[in-house]
Amino acid sequence: MGERTRIVLASANPKKAAEIVEILGAHLELVPRPPEVPEVIEDDDTFEGNSRLKAVALVAATGLAAVADDSGLEVDALDGGPGVWSARYAGEHATDAQNVDKLLAALADRPDPADRTARFRAVVVLRYPDGAEIVSAGHVEGHIAHAPRGPGGFGYDPVFVPAEGDGRTFGEMTQDEKHAISHRGRALRSLLAQLDA
Repeated sequence: MGERTRIVLASANPKKAAEIVEILGAHLELVPRPPEVPEVIEDDDTFEGNSRLKAVALVAATGLAAVADDSGLEVDALDGGPGVWSARYAGEHATDAQNVDKLLAALADRPDPADRTARFRAVVVLRYPDGAEIVSAGHVEGHIAHAPRGPGGFGYDPVFVPAEGDGRTFGEMTQDEKHAISHRGRALRSLLAQLDA
């Protein structure tokens, strides 16, 4: 890779930024999102589009390369929802708990795990000041638990049971266990593989 390029983190979500640093920090020189950069309006209807909006805005604001991700939960019984609206599912400034409560209420009449299938999907965009970019994606299949379990993670992690796991939710796993199979972990490792290619 030669000389390490400084890359600004586009995420304004501290928990998401921390995950990105945990996975990429040993490989790339990451710098925090400057606090004076305003929130980016995420009004695209795809994860890739929203990720690109954030990356482009941070490149413009800082003059540095920027890495952004957009991710969300797709529930089959909800026709793929909440999808790009995952963070705002229960309203524009909803808490994680409010979003989880709304999701569990929407699935209350579906007790069978086979009717609660879902996946987490993430798309990462690394954008350079010259307009070049690398796009990577990752997803993990699973189902929605009947109640939150575990103190770890954030967002929908306490109710997402990955199919490749041992029956625990992401909220019950260690960070390393989660990163090994998570949508974001896969997307970020794919990004690194493209950088090394």
